[in-house]
Amino acid sequence: MQGNEPQTGTNYLDVGSGEMARSIAYRQTPGATVGATGLFWLSGFMSDMASTKATAVVSWAGQHGLAATVFDYSGHGISSGKFTDGTLGKWLEEAAAVFTRVTRGPQVIIGSSMGGHIALLLLRKLAKEAPEHAARIKGAVLIAPAWDMTEELMWKKFPDDARRALLDDGVYLRASAYSEPYPITRALIEDGRAHLLARHPFDPGCPVIILQGLLDADVPAEHTRQLLTFLKGQPVRLVEIADGEHRLSRPEDLDKLYAAIADLA
Repeated sequence: MQGNEPQTGTNYLDVGSGEMARSIAYRQTPGATVGATGLFWLSGFMSDMASTKATAVVSWAGQHGLAATVFDYSGHGISSGKFTDGTLGKWLEEAAAVFTRVTRGPQVIIGSSMGGHIALLLLRKLAKEAPEHAARIKGAVLIAPAWDMTEELMWKKFPDDARRALLDDGVYLRASAYSEPYPITRALIEDGRAHLLARHPFDPGCPVIILQGLLDADVPAEHTRQLLTFLKGQPVRLVEIADGEHRLSRPEDLDKLYAAIADLA
């Protein structure tokens, strides 16, 4: 199904063709008025649109008259495909397709963890390829943004046996504090190198607010602070949460998220 008018149920968007075709599940709730600002949610690695934060954002948007769009990357949630076939390039393509074909009017992009990285890549992609859509973006909220994660937070930090498994077997099962070990593929790592910010000066084209827990073991605070050294041209504000961990899904964390969204929306 192609993206059409906003609906509150689950819809599907066709992305890619041939062997690369996948069916991307999305949900969209309308704003209280025509042209109301929309919130565009980008999930993290192995997360989906039914997660605590995504659900909370959609609920908050409805209470404040804002539209909201959430979706599942291929291999995640109820979208088609296998997780092990996923790459940043595919997930970025899907994010761009949903944004340009489904959303309308002004938008605030919200990205969590890997979604924060994809949010920045999406801003860069739209500025180059679809400036009319980039102009609709009022701001971005990044939650523990895992920028350049495949290189900086995976490959560079993996032990030698993990790197050997990736090179020899094409996959490495990485332990997770949140679920069973999950597979990291060689394709994910190699494709990620085509989607690096690499600390090069980058103008996101809109104001950015970053939320970061200082107890985050997955995306360390120092990694997030480095964003401030190369995001240029627009106001960037970092909000550090002293007792916050990676998920930042406690009620007090969500209140900070809502405040950040309200500042931009």
